[in-house]
Amino acid sequence: MNESQAIKMLDALSQETRLKIVRYLVICGDNGASAGDVGRQVDATSSRASFHLSTLENAGVISSERQSRNIIYRANFKQIGGLMSFLLNDCCENNPDIRACCLNQDCC
Repeated sequence: MNESQAIKMLDALSQETRLKIVRYLVICGDNGASAGDVGRQVDATSSRASFHLSTLENAGVISSERQSRNIIYRANFKQIGGLMSFLLNDCCENNPDIRACCLNQDCC
């Protein structure tokens, strides 16, 4: 991952509703969720959910797939993992204190 990709993803994630959407889609796993389900989960109107889903998809944080009349959204685990790796390894030079916080929730 390069810096511009990381910035685009971080920008997309730096909004409350979008962060809630990603957290929900991570829980949904490979099954993903329809736009309607996502909107209900994060208490967003369909147009507002659509806007946020589009922003996340354009940043590579999530992906979508048409299934019949529905669009199913899924967290892009590879890209999210790439962002985490970029932050830990490239930006933070694999700092042991920062890595420890990733493994130990009592740290923060």
